[in-house]
Amino acid sequence: MPDTESAPEDLGAPQSFLVLADGTPVFDRAGDRVGKVAHVLADEREDIFHGLVLETPGGHRYAAADQVDGIYEHGVIVAVSADRLAEPSEEAARRTDSLSDGLRRAWNWLVQPK
Repeated sequence: MPDTESAPEDLGAPQSFLVLADGTPVFDRAGDRVGKVAHVLADEREDIFHGLVLETPGGHRYAAADQVDGIYEHGVIVAVSADRLAEPSEEAARRTDSLSDGLRRAWNWLVQPK
């Protein structure tokens, strides 16, 4: 069941992935809330943003960097709805397409001891 909360009219100033906090709300292009940030996947030493692990009503999803339209003070915009984002899983992490590296990172983050 989708979250019915809509994006605020002003999400604030653009931000770097380096300061993006877990729990930040995530919205699709239509302004519908799809979930919240569970984890930022990045190589901070190399300044490379890989994507986001999102917590959605349907479970965790992976938004690759090219699916993230914007990171702002009060929210993130993704290019697609949550149901169109890949679900991190052991099987998905073995894929050999363009999402495979990010899905592998997302899956590893989800299964590592916290």
